[in-house]
Amino acid sequence: MNGGPSGFYNAPVTRAFVVASGLFTVFFGIQGRSSKLGLSYLDIFGKFRLWKLIVSIFAFSSTPELMFGLYLLYYFRVFERQIGSNKYSVFILYTITVSLLFEILALAILKDPAVNLVTSGPYGLIFASFVPFFFDIPVSTRFRVFGVRFSDKSFIYLAGLQLLLSSWKRSILPGIFGIICGSLYHLNVFCIRKAKFPEFVASFLSRLSWSSMGTPPAAPSRNVVGNAPPFTARQVERNIPSSMPSATEPMEDSIATLVSMGFDRNSAGQALVQARNDITVATNILLEAQAH
Repeated sequence: MNGGPSGFYNAPVTRAFVVASGLFTVFFGIQGRSSKLGLSYLDIFGKFRLWKLIVSIFAFSSTPELMFGLYLLYYFRVFERQIGSNKYSVFILYTITVSLLFEILALAILKDPAVNLVTSGPYGLIFASFVPFFFDIPVSTRFRVFGVRFSDKSFIYLAGLQLLLSSWKRSILPGIFGIICGSLYHLNVFCIRKAKFPEFVASFLSRLSWSSMGTPPAAPSRNVVGNAPPFTARQVERNIPSSMPSATEPMEDSIATLVSMGFDRNSAGQALVQARNDITVATNILLEAQAH
């Protein structure tokens, strides 16, 4: 299992967030202030160090956390490809904001004078992403190791477990809050899944992310499923005989699988309809559209 095409193709928001997280972590690491990152009761309610709230969104407090965190953020770019950069930006803003509120509430309730009770890093976003990962990403392969059953998703869960336990109590708390945020988003509380930024805001964020990272990469030219670029619905329709009867609504798992390969969601849905939910046939339809 992979997150679709390599790199940040069709995932500019993820790219900007990953780079920002890496730069913040390196910056504080060079200054030798990584150990001072995180949130405590005195930081928020005593000395009012509100800048720590902003830093805690991006910067990890150690190199192992940075490695596992950036790997998971990079993998979860598949969700931006599925729902689009606009809605994914809403997802990021929602999970970060709500998880921070939970962390502040926990600090207020516990009133623990310990330094850095909550570790720093985008734990809310990362662990909120495990909820759609569990529900929306299908298992493609299963295997056994010493009699224990695993799937291709197991490696992502193991990386998440390592990150969750990286700072023990300090990392478990924000991890749990992230899972709660992801569950609230999945349950569509307050219709959050329908929320979108205005088009001018989405356009500005997209241009900002690309201008800071450089021009977007060109689409791969090889006819490889894992590297196939998205196609418009018209391209798919042009390569499908009009006499072919339509099928029932495409299965969401099948759409998610095709989207994770890099195909456009609308094109994937139309191809599945024409292929009667046969994912192999739908893939061939999309690849044929690429050839034309």
